[in-house]
Parts: sequence; structure tokens; C-alpha cells
Amino acid sequence: MKTLTKAEEEVMQVIWKISEGTMGEIYSKIPEPKPAYNTVATIVRILEKKGFVAHKAYGRVFVYYPIINQKEYSRNFLMDFMHKYFDKSLKNLISAFSENDLTLKELKETEEYIKKLIQKKSQND
Repeated sequence: MKTLTKAEEEVMQVIWKISEGTMGEIYSKIPEPKPAYNTVATIVRILEKKGFVAHKAYGRVFVYYPIINQKEYSRNFLMDFMHKYFDKSLKNLISAFSENDLTLKELKETEEYIKKLIQKKSQND
């Protein structure tokens, strides 16, 4: 899967949030400081070429919607990040967070989540 630039990701976040919308609707949701309207329109066209967005035409009005969902993109982004920077190891990724970065509550929540994953995996194998 192709990756997004920072500007593309910002526009894509808006499109994911609104599910579908015209250029005007997309532009209105871009946070300040907003780039020029034409810049956002160009980014949307780039996203369409990259296969992240498609549109439906209603006369001269285009309504854009995501083809790639946010969860799918996030997962692929994180897997790529983990492979590039943490030797393909989830353990190395988690250990990058020092003891001071995670609260006890966060650690316990993570532990519970992992226990549920282990239990689910055990039932499926």
C-alpha cells in the first residue's frame, strides 16, 4: 500500500471522518491554518490517483469518498513502521516506550488486551 504525505494524510483524515463529501465540505473541515482551496483540491486528486479516494459525479458536482478505510491504512502504516524501525518486532516496539512513558493503568490495559488476544488465538488454533 502506498503511504501518504503529511498533507495527504491531513486531507484523508477529514474524508475518513465525514465518510463522503464535496470539495467544499472537505475544505470546510480542514483545520486552521488552512492551505489554499486549490491546494486541497489538488491533494484530493492525488489521493484519487493513489487509489485512496474515489468520487461519484452528480452533474458538475463530485462527491468524494474513501476507498481505503482508516483502520486498514493505520494497520499497514504501523506494520511498515515496525518493520523499518523495530526489526519487525512488536516486543522491540513496545520496549521503546520507557517505564516513564506508560502509566500503570496503560500497562494493565495493554496486559489485559494481550491476554484476550492470546485466549482468542488459543481457541482458533
